[in-house]
Amino acid sequence: MTHLQAIVLAVLQGATELFPVSSLGHAVVAPAVLGWHIDQHAPAFLPFLVMLHLGTATALLVYFWRDWWALAIGILGRGSAHQVAESRRVFGLIVLATLPAVLIGFVLEHPLRRLFGDPRVAAAFLIVNGLLLLGAERLRGRRPPQTLRALSTLTARDAIVIGCWQCLAFIPGISRSGATMVGGLLRGVTHEGAAHFSFLIATPVIVGAGVLEVPKLLHAGATHGMWGISVVAAIVAGGTAFASTAFLMRYFRGHEAWALAPFAYYCLAAGAVALALLAG
Repeated sequence: MTHLQAIVLAVLQGATELFPVSSLGHAVVAPAVLGWHIDQHAPAFLPFLVMLHLGTATALLVYFWRDWWALAIGILGRGSAHQVAESRRVFGLIVLATLPAVLIGFVLEHPLRRLFGDPRVAAAFLIVNGLLLLGAERLRGRRPPQTLRALSTLTARDAIVIGCWQCLAFIPGISRSGATMVGGLLRGVTHEGAAHFSFLIATPVIVGAGVLEVPKLLHAGATHGMWGISVVAAIVAGGTAFASTAFLMRYFRGHEAWALAPFAYYCLAAGAVALALLAG
């Protein structure tokens, strides 16, 4: 992998991890479509992707630092009784939403690895991702606007359901943020609330996956010279992710009807074009 290729993948990761268009799908499909000869089954490739995810997680921590700071203060029992209770409630929801992905990832780690490197699988599931986004918007459109719920109304059941939707993102081509937003929309949450919670629960999952893979990256870096390029790429991914998060939060704050439709149509088109190019 050249430095240019690593930087391009980093920009893709930073932009597509938060946009509901599947960062993993793009990381797998883009090199194949561009004709890059990157061994995606190599021991260093998945840890390299995880380093990009760590850069993204850092961007999320920085962007939502007020949320995480309030949670930390509340968990430690600082502030008013209401603030402490609310912080602990939200923290509990994040834990509940994270557990399904942790359990599924632990059980299916090796079978899922075999899917990661197949660009045709990723391209096909990009199309599926687009259909999921459109389906969620259609179902959500049947709800009267006055019944839509804010993030503050989430329950434990909502968190578990959204967490189960997040598990779909282990499939290359299915977006983590897209799947969790779909889960939130189907529970009646607003686009802004669904996006906010999606970005909050993405952080522990991404960090957890990164912590598990960093030792492998260190070994791969020593063997294949991947350490330095991975750090630079992680910084690029983080900067891109921060800008993407800022844009998306503004976007979902100002768009409620069919807000996911542009991303859905993009996934349908990108998946179809990628399949056509890969078939040729």
